[in-house]
Amino acid sequence: MANYRRLWTILLVVLGITFAVLGYFGREVYRVAPPIPAQVVTEGGTLLTTKDGILDGQTAWQSVGGMQLGSVWGHGAYQAPDWTADWLHRELLAWLELAAQDEFGTAYDNLEEEQQAVLQHRLKKEYRFNSYDAEADVLVVSERRARAMADTAAYYDQLFSDDPALRSTRQSFAMKENTLPSAERRADLNNFFFWTAWAAATERPGGEATYTNNWPHEPLIDNKPTAENIVWSLVSVVLLIAGVGGLIWAWAFLRKEEEHEPAAPARDPLTTFKLTPSQKALGKYVFLVVALFTFQVLLGGATAHYTVEGQHFYGIELSKWFPYSLVRTWHIQSALFWIATGFLAAGLFLAPIINGGKDPKFQKLGVDVLFWALVAVVVGSFVGNYLAIAQIMPEHLNFWLGHQGYEYVDLGRLWQIGKFIGIVLWLVLMLRGVVPALRQPGDKHLLALLTASCAAIGLFYGAGFFYGERTHISVMEYWRWWIVHLWVEGFFEVFATTALAFIFCSMGLVSKKMATTASLASASLFMLGGIPGTFHHLYFSGTTTPIMAVGATFSALEVVPLVVLGYEAWENWSLKNRAPWMANIKWPLMFFVAVAFWNMLGAGVLGFMINPPIALYYIQGLNTTPTHAHAALFGVYGFLALGFSLLVLRYIRPNLVFSESLMKTAFWWLNGGLVLMLFTSVLPVGVIQFIASASEGLWYARSESFMQQGLLQTLRWVRTFGDIVFIIGALAVTWQVVIGLWPRGKRAEDGVAELVSK
Repeated sequence: MANYRRLWTILLVVLGITFAVLGYFGREVYRVAPPIPAQVVTEGGTLLTTKDGILDGQTAWQSVGGMQLGSVWGHGAYQAPDWTADWLHRELLAWLELAAQDEFGTAYDNLEEEQQAVLQHRLKKEYRFNSYDAEADVLVVSERRARAMADTAAYYDQLFSDDPALRSTRQSFAMKENTLPSAERRADLNNFFFWTAWAAATERPGGEATYTNNWPHEPLIDNKPTAENIVWSLVSVVLLIAGVGGLIWAWAFLRKEEEHEPAAPARDPLTTFKLTPSQKALGKYVFLVVALFTFQVLLGGATAHYTVEGQHFYGIELSKWFPYSLVRTWHIQSALFWIATGFLAAGLFLAPIINGGKDPKFQKLGVDVLFWALVAVVVGSFVGNYLAIAQIMPEHLNFWLGHQGYEYVDLGRLWQIGKFIGIVLWLVLMLRGVVPALRQPGDKHLLALLTASCAAIGLFYGAGFFYGERTHISVMEYWRWWIVHLWVEGFFEVFATTALAFIFCSMGLVSKKMATTASLASASLFMLGGIPGTFHHLYFSGTTTPIMAVGATFSALEVVPLVVLGYEAWENWSLKNRAPWMANIKWPLMFFVAVAFWNMLGAGVLGFMINPPIALYYIQGLNTTPTHAHAALFGVYGFLALGFSLLVLRYIRPNLVFSESLMKTAFWWLNGGLVLMLFTSVLPVGVIQFIASASEGLWYARSESFMQQGLLQTLRWVRTFGDIVFIIGALAVTWQVVIGLWPRGKRAEDGVAELVSK
């Protein structure tokens, strides 16, 4: 017990300190967010836009898909441009052209190098100078800049309409025709894009860096990495090496001798409980997992194909009905839904076991209500996404019923509230089984940690309600990453670790002491880097150096515990030999082994690739990011949710024998397809873009001329091979679940397995 007390103390201290850091520097985000001026006027007093106009533009951007159509400040989709970098570069070129005509009477390209150098010096001086008057809340721009803004706005007005002159560009950017039909809203959209570019080019008062820490890389105005960027990048690398060294030292020298493994029971202890009505009702959850998984995988193939045909799917003009921004929205949202459903099912399966093998009163009713509430949220949010992007939904309803515009939190606010209520209901169902068990005598430390992780999952999703439709985008990003990073990569990680430890402990395969100790230690390690590491997503989102320092420092520590996951994979793999009955759950175990591998590679190696500020400065918004995202989201949480689902399926269908052929196909083709997808297509494209971004600027790495060159087109076509392999693996695991839930006889199962394996 003394050892537990020490571990609990460490965990609570870690949580207290790291949340204090997250909250304290969160205030910094509010305090230093780039100002949105009440008015933007010319030197002559002409009103160009207002704060309301800029925020109206933000809502217009949200309605067309927001971060699912290009990106702003580097966050979003990767096919269309980063609108901040693109607008800024176009406006700078327009200013230079106007200056050349005004002062030399000829085009900028016709000038001598010295004349161009003079204009570039004036350009940098004008654009980096902060002409915002805080007392009057007015931003003043020169007459020439106002003309450059108008020229840039005219291009965007054509691009987001159905102007035939830019049809081929829309195809290259995977934009549907007439993306934003209203000319008034297109004007507002331009105001918002201008403001994001202004913040990226203008130095903070009293500083030498822009509001976005000199991001994006733009040589025309000397936007380049700050000294602080380089310093904290080096610090993060040193901390990573030191952390890994310290962990190895502790692992080799400081850990006590592990106790002997307990003798495996002759029979699976989980089968000694009679299935309860609520557990029998979980079949529909498992089916929903694979149904949404299949839907998501097929959408992923369509999304990837849009990057080569733009508006078509093998000649069919699919964008008329299902444009890229919608398909990508559904692709990401369905992933979050099915992964969350897999986790919820695992928890609901454990609740009666924790409660001594019986259901609390009305538990099955609660499980059924939760399922249909989840279905309603999925269907409602998908329909709302469609109506918003099709510009059918009235604009005043878009944020609440349609599309919030923010990646991973795309569903309308009403559906977000519904999802939160569903998660709270799940927490209540879990607590109804857990609380009575906690009152029983004995060692309840592992159960207490499992309960705490369930509560965190239930409550921390509510962080998404701390911003609204017109909230400053810097503030919104702070709270959005509480969900995307902290909720998903933090508390779900602790829940997964603790739930697996609880399952293996309940099976009698590991001792309760070992399971508890490992879970508490892992939770401390995950939270130490994970909570303040949230800031590594905010380096260039209108924040200052302290945010960069905290994010770089702690995100390096996130990687440290991942280096020992090879040992965890081996431990999980070796469990299959502990008892003959473990053969029944061989394939769920294999999926858990894959989780450990992808945690190390996807979350660790590929995650740290984009974590240091100097790396992210050049590659934020490039295909290096989805390389990490695919490997971590599916490789870790996807395999984990599928493993949980297969485990639940095996126990609620006691007579089920997994088809060896189907499961081999599912496991190896999913892993192989993911490897092919990432390392033959997505990552090579990202590396080539990185070179372009570092040499020419982000605008160029995301531009039409660069992305449509032959080599990159070929690499995007190559992804088809990996996608097909992955899809076959997905269909195999889906079919295994279907025939497991509704068996058709051994002969039918063997026939299908043989067909898939060929």
